Amino acid sequence: MTNPLLSFDGLPHFNQIGPEHVEPAIAQLLTESNAALELVTAPDFAPSWDGIAKVLDVATERLSRAWGSVSHLNSVSDTPELRAAFNAVLPKVTEFYTRLGADERLYAKYRAIDPTSLNSEQRQALKNALRNFVLGGADLKGAEKDRFAEIAERQAFLSQKFSENALDATDAFAYYAQTDELEGVPEDVKHTARKAAEVEEKDGYKLTLKMPCYLPVMQFASSSTLRQTLYRAYVTRASDQATGDSTKFDNSSIISEMLALRLEEAKLLGYPNFGTLSVVPKMAESPQHVVDFLRDLAKRARPFAELDLADMRAFALEHLNLSDPKSWDWPYVSEKLKEARYAFNEQEVKQYFPLPKVLAGLFKIVETLFEVSIREDHAPVWHESVRFYRIERTSAEGRTELVGQFYLDPAARSGKRGGAWMDDVRARWLRPDTYQLQTPVAHLVCNFASGVDGKPALLTHDDVTTMFHEFGHGLHHMLTQVNERDVSGISGVEWDAVELPSQFMENFCWEWDVLKNMTAHVDTDEPLPRALFDKMLAAKNFQSGMQTLRQIEFSLFDMLLHTAHDPAQDVMPLLQQVRDEVAVLQPPTFARTAHTFSHIFAGGYAAGYYSYKWAEVLSSDAYAAFEETVGADGLPNAETGKKYREAILEAGGSRPAIESFKAFRGREPTLDALLRHQGMAQPA
Repeated sequence: MTNPLLSFDGLPHFNQIGPEHVEPAIAQLLTESNAALELVTAPDFAPSWDGIAKVLDVATERLSRAWGSVSHLNSVSDTPELRAAFNAVLPKVTEFYTRLGADERLYAKYRAIDPTSLNSEQRQALKNALRNFVLGGADLKGAEKDRFAEIAERQAFLSQKFSENALDATDAFAYYAQTDELEGVPEDVKHTARKAAEVEEKDGYKLTLKMPCYLPVMQFASSSTLRQTLYRAYVTRASDQATGDSTKFDNSSIISEMLALRLEEAKLLGYPNFGTLSVVPKMAESPQHVVDFLRDLAKRARPFAELDLADMRAFALEHLNLSDPKSWDWPYVSEKLKEARYAFNEQEVKQYFPLPKVLAGLFKIVETLFEVSIREDHAPVWHESVRFYRIERTSAEGRTELVGQFYLDPAARSGKRGGAWMDDVRARWLRPDTYQLQTPVAHLVCNFASGVDGKPALLTHDDVTTMFHEFGHGLHHMLTQVNERDVSGISGVEWDAVELPSQFMENFCWEWDVLKNMTAHVDTDEPLPRALFDKMLAAKNFQSGMQTLRQIEFSLFDMLLHTAHDPAQDVMPLLQQVRDEVAVLQPPTFARTAHTFSHIFAGGYAAGYYSYKWAEVLSSDAYAAFEETVGADGLPNAETGKKYREAILEAGGSRPAIESFKAFRGREPTLDALLRHQGMAQPA
């Protein structure tokens, strides 16, 4: 039987890929890629953009697609066998890409290419490639180059181990609650917890640290003792503070070693620290530029955060008889205050957002604004709950053209890492081997609660926002009109600008004329009442000051960790220093949030977590253009949608992000829209 990882004539055969296929497929593709590298770096090979692409890029694209399939399955369908197969091959893949990015022979071939012989997309890709060779160690020699490669391989191993520890620590915890402990917990959460316990033939209700269970318990459970139990387990995951044998998942030493390796990597390349190295390919000018931006935003947000906290303290004392709320009490206090002030709760809202209705509404706004159509398609999938879709547009000649396709994996389950993300399956590319246009394909992954009793999954409004966010990333990847793979879609986009399209889409979740078309009560099919929406809108910026400071806390900690921290020292004092500077709420000393901070230790956001707030400035300002041109029907203006699609989405990484932004807005971005959208436009 043919190895499914070696089939490139269509979409991945996810339903056929097994652990036994990983090593032989990747070994063959590495052999082919190495042969291609030797061919294009031979002395008699005449360097040209198309010539290198036809040989080397075709081979490495096959490798990246196969390895991408394995990595994806490892994230969404983790098993001991697949994990072992993944980890066995990971060092070999890392070694190849590290060596490829530092190959001085290949670097010389690219330097010999005349930029005037290229189109604008290729020139941008060449510029990026030359920069990446330098950052990849191509200028290093001898022992320094060897050490650089060792660092890359070790970091890949540690990043994967960090992720595994976070997942295993989350999955290892279970608390079997009795009925009397669950007062206030939503019925659908209890139903799911009871079913989980029954599967294990145990009494009570199985509570876990997966977000669809953990968050509702923290928000709604009347029992402070129960909340404390889950809170402590959650904030000590993968740390030395975990209870029982869960300390075997401790990420402490991994954090220290990764920070030391990053510092060593930066110094090998001539930079004083990893933060300085990290911003080289980003929009930000320097780490200090980032720190100044974060501190300025913190200063603006702090008065609002202090009011938020004073509100909660007063409410907790007067209405809940809590004179000294603990960290595990604050989500409960916050939810009760929101219910009292705005007369609704998330569980009430959730009944109006069945997943199929939300998707239909999301697709409608995308189809209307960006002149495409979305319909269900067919492809092999890795789980029965996964769906596959295609995006099409009608050409000027009236032909239906495929634009892109995507997998949607919405449900939380065991063996699937937490959070939500978009990833690419393949990029848009005018292939140099066949001269055929390859259309882009994306993964859109979330972790929503599953439906119960035959009903569809119900989403909170936060879930809806998450769906729109990830779809924004997907649109950036799939609607590109760039034909050069390395700068099409999200490829080549500065890391601190890549969140612009995703955060931009979140704004539509607060527009009545958009939202009303994606709601239907799960039992009555009635749409969301306008009165309930008005309450949600009034609560939109509820505690936005505290939420802003929370993100700044993470961002500032991340940047200082990679610029001003000695890796030999414990990270906790630095985290406390940051909290003392910007936070209005202090967690208990046993909390170890850094130990599951996967964004910076396993997700590519090292010295880059600030990108969320940075890009939020861009996305808020971009959305303001839609607010300025809204139609009489209350719906976003299609002409503005077309301009946004062409300037931002279709351009991808083919030019600097600031140029795309200015092509859309006609000016530099400002903070005004962000502060206004978050209710912080005026002094407190």
